[in-house]
Parts: sequence; structure tokens; C-alpha cells
Amino acid sequence: MIDFSQIYQNFYTPVSVLDCGEKCAPYNERAVPFCCDIQHTVPTVYDEEWDYLKSNTDLWHELKEDEVINFDSLQKDIPSEQILVACKGHHFCQRKYRAITCRSFPFFPYINHKGEFLGLSYYWEYEDRCWIISNLNAVTQVFINSAVTTFDLLLRKNPSELESFRFYSTAMRKEFERNQRAITLLHRNEYYYKISPKNGRLRKITNPKFQKFGPYKVVQGLPFPDEI
Repeated sequence: MIDFSQIYQNFYTPVSVLDCGEKCAPYNERAVPFCCDIQHTVPTVYDEEWDYLKSNTDLWHELKEDEVINFDSLQKDIPSEQILVACKGHHFCQRKYRAITCRSFPFFPYINHKGEFLGLSYYWEYEDRCWIISNLNAVTQVFINSAVTTFDLLLRKNPSELESFRFYSTAMRKEFERNQRAITLLHRNEYYYKISPKNGRLRKITNPKFQKFGPYKVVQGLPFPDEI
């Protein structure tokens, strides 16, 4: 059994000292941070996590079919020990009751060819929307350490989760190899690396300058990007 009250307490640090939701929301037609908009990102929770949340807050409810257009597809893709949920909205967020998927977004545990959890990479589907993906230098080391410690526990307690993330990491390697891109890794040893998706070779980044995507790439080219 997993003590989610303890996990939540230990994994509380936000991804950045900046409110990255304020950075991305202006680019969402709904004026909502993309990670808080179920039309873009639907959280999942573990069964035991759901029991804990239901007992402590009314912030969450199980996702309803009429709340998203791709409900059946989402339902089909989640692991059997998780459920789809939605919250009351970002204006009503109770930060101490954020789900693990909210706390870790947009990052996931990257699993290499050998099945080893090396550190964090990001859900590349959100490159065009998520501000922090275009600003990886803003991710704090405290967040990385907390996320790694949390996933160490969750993957150990839920072997099926390890397989799920291993499958996703494999899919990422195939996608990035097809597009001739290196994978960015926030390694558990506190360094950044580029991973060759073809052979898994790691190259340490000594002076990180990360690629920007979507509107953040456009803004970077403006005279005063920091004012946007």
C-alpha cells in the first residue's frame, strides 16, 4: 500500500520558481494553462490515490464522457489501475491535493533500453503548447530530485507502471529517431544529457541551450521576448 499523503508532502515543489501557467495560458484560446485544460490534458490517478483524494477533498471527480470529445480513446489507453479525472478548474486548485500527474507534468520517468530509470524527459506531444518544455533551464533541481524520488517509489510498487513508461520511452525513441532528433534527459545525477535514440548513447550538455517550440520560438525572435 502506498501512503499518498506522504508522497504528496514530499513531492510538493513546483516545477519552476515562475508560475509557468501564466506563461502558457495567453496562448490557449480558453485562457487556461494547457496542463489545467482537459481539452488538452486529462489527468489520471492511481486507484489508491483516488481513494486518498476522495477522502480528503472535493476538488476532483471522475471524468465524464461528455466532458471531452475523445473519452473512449482516453479510457482505452490508460492502465487498468488508474482512472481519468477532472478538477473544478485551475482557479479552484488546492495545491496540496494536486494529483501526481499534475505535479510531474510535463515530465515522465525515462526508461532506457535496459529497463533502467535514468531521469526525466518530457511528453513531446506538448512541445507546441507547454512553456516549460521550451524553457527547461527554468526547471529547479529540487523539483527534479523530488520527482525522481517519487517515481522510484511508484515504479517499485507498481511494476506495470515501469512497463508503461518503458513502452512510452521506446515510442519516444522511435519518433525521435525518425525525425533525426536527440532526446533531452534531466538525469537523476543532476546533469542534462542528450540521448541518441538509435543506440541510447548519452552526451552530457555542459552549457545547456534548449530548443524552443511553437509560439515560444516565435516570441524568442522578437526584440523584447521577456516582456511577452
